[in-house]
Amino acid sequence: MAKGEGAESVSSAGLLQPSILKQEDLILPKRESKGKLSICSKVCYAIGGAPYQITGCALGFFLQIYLLDVAQLDPFYASIILFVGRAWDAVTDPLVGFFISKTSWSRFGRLMPWIIFSTPFAVISYFLIWFVPDISKGQVMWYLFFYCIFQTLVTCFHVPYSALTMFISREQSERDSATAYRMTVEVLGTVLGTAIQGQIVGKVNTPCIPDPLLLDLGNSSSVAMEEVNITHDTGSITDTRNAYMIAAGVIGGIYILCAIILTLGVRERRESSELQSPEQGSFFEGLKLVMKHGPYIKLIAGFLFTSLAFMLLEGNFALFCTYTLGFRNEFQNILLAIMLSATLTIPFWQWFLTRFGKKTAVYIGISSAAPFLILVVIMESNLIITYVVAVAAGMSVAAAFLLPWSMLPDVIDDFNLQHPDSGGHEAIFFSFYVFFTKFASGVSLGISTLSLDFAGYKTRGCSQPEEVNFTLKMLVSVAPVVLIIFGLLLFKLYPIDEEKRKENKKALQELRDEESSNSSTESDSTELASIV
Repeated sequence: MAKGEGAESVSSAGLLQPSILKQEDLILPKRESKGKLSICSKVCYAIGGAPYQITGCALGFFLQIYLLDVAQLDPFYASIILFVGRAWDAVTDPLVGFFISKTSWSRFGRLMPWIIFSTPFAVISYFLIWFVPDISKGQVMWYLFFYCIFQTLVTCFHVPYSALTMFISREQSERDSATAYRMTVEVLGTVLGTAIQGQIVGKVNTPCIPDPLLLDLGNSSSVAMEEVNITHDTGSITDTRNAYMIAAGVIGGIYILCAIILTLGVRERRESSELQSPEQGSFFEGLKLVMKHGPYIKLIAGFLFTSLAFMLLEGNFALFCTYTLGFRNEFQNILLAIMLSATLTIPFWQWFLTRFGKKTAVYIGISSAAPFLILVVIMESNLIITYVVAVAAGMSVAAAFLLPWSMLPDVIDDFNLQHPDSGGHEAIFFSFYVFFTKFASGVSLGISTLSLDFAGYKTRGCSQPEEVNFTLKMLVSVAPVVLIIFGLLLFKLYPIDEEKRKENKKALQELRDEESSNSSTESDSTELASIV
């Protein structure tokens, strides 16, 4: 008996020891390799961020002037469309985040199915935004409906894509690197959106109505001249509308291509979430915890105001260049200069934040736009100065693009350390960050368009009253500068500096090692029990 037990023990040891060694030799390196991302994976992941930025940039820069001068809507109705569309876009973010949190894992992942199925419908609705329906009444409802539908569908793409950051790797350095790739491609996407929309539309001169035709309608010769111009304008308006639809078709094709590359080139890894709790809490419990997390509230409060500054600039800059500066045929090139500058300086800001810290990058990067925004208003209209301001603004746009998405994972890491038993709330962090920003931007854009209406904006006018020019100066200079200053003051309260971030990273690594050790022990015990 005793001999038999001893023999069985020796035999078991002889069977188990090589197996355990092989498990450790093979599984642990495999776990380590899971944290590393190939350049190809990072590029494919980054390309997935382009559709949101291409369409968002085209809508942000051109939708307001399209509704006013091409669709020829009253400024009041245009403001309603812009406000309701952005507000609805904001509401859909937490809703989509809620449904994602309730989505079960499939062989494609939990986030990827949302991206796959929303893409074709988003492209169709985007195209219909830039189509002028041949109906005398109902145009306002047409644009409002398809704008809201598109915002819903693009949210179904972007919220899971944003949360995917936490599921491509468990290494913070790899996530930061992937975020830098993503921000570079996203800013490149804004360049594409600006270039495609601007250059295609810019080749067609949108007709305008000179003031004498609007005022001197009593003279018969003027009436005859007006009829001639209206006939000419009808043809030009048709060309302009066709140009907008061509641009929408090109952008829709790029949207689909980027979604395909993301789906085929990136694998969503369930094990990459930092700490997997045995049982995930409800959405509302998670929301309550997230909204009580101090660093998150302080981060979104600071970036809320700085984001609003650049959104005001984005929404009104085309009108400002066209009417206040008088660069009707140059504004698309000026917008392109902003986006090219932003694209080229993304790598610089990535180096800067790793060298000097993310908070320092925020202060220097975002505040650098303020002097140039003031300069473009106080100086007389000058094309060279305008291009200089565009390049400087682009540098700040790059910082504003990169830093929030680079800092959100730090906040989630801090949250996971403080609440190790409450996991799976990544979508809440990303969706509500976007919610607050979009809702406030909807309010600001609605108010800015209403301000133009009150100032006496003339639809399709070749020039605008002095009150409109003054309002545009306030919207692209004074208001953004005030918002930037206020946002940076709030951002001083953000507690996660470089030292705190390194402490969190070390603590998370210890928890991962502990998890790996426990899971390895459980696996060995299970294997031992099965063999015995």
